[in-house]
Amino acid sequence: MTNSLPHDVVQARRDMLRGAMLAATGGLLLGQTAHADDPATSAVKIQALHPEGAPAADASYSPAILAQGQRLLFISGQGPEKYDIDMETQIRQTFDRIGILLKSAGATFANVVIVRSYWVHMQRDLPVFRKVRREYLVEPYPASTAVGTTELAIPGLELEIEAVAIL
Repeated sequence: MTNSLPHDVVQARRDMLRGAMLAATGGLLLGQTAHADDPATSAVKIQALHPEGAPAADASYSPAILAQGQRLLFISGQGPEKYDIDMETQIRQTFDRIGILLKSAGATFANVVIVRSYWVHMQRDLPVFRKVRREYLVEPYPASTAVGTTELAIPGLELEIEAVAIL
């Protein structure tokens, strides 16, 4: 069967479907180019939104991100290599693991549009997380959510971080 629709109609439908898929995963299309000098993000457009009335509890995340790219990378929750070390090192190990997954997809932390973190001791550990993430994440900072929980899937695990990147 041949496609009898004009190319622009087909492209408009594809763009609409891509936008719906991104919206369902917490992203939106459009935006202005960020990190244009970075080969991993040269075809990606990422823009932070900071509208009046949208508070941010910390300076190293954005209340919202507008993003456009060709592919999405969903990184499952990652944890540290070792559980019996200080929390700052555990957070660094977790971000390092995320970095390995980003690199394997041809991406960097500049491609990350949202980070979700899960904490057994959120009030205790969130200040350390806020400090460490500034060393890994870049502007425009990704959207971010932190969730406190009584336990995680692996016994002894006290933090888990997942991310979505657009490439």
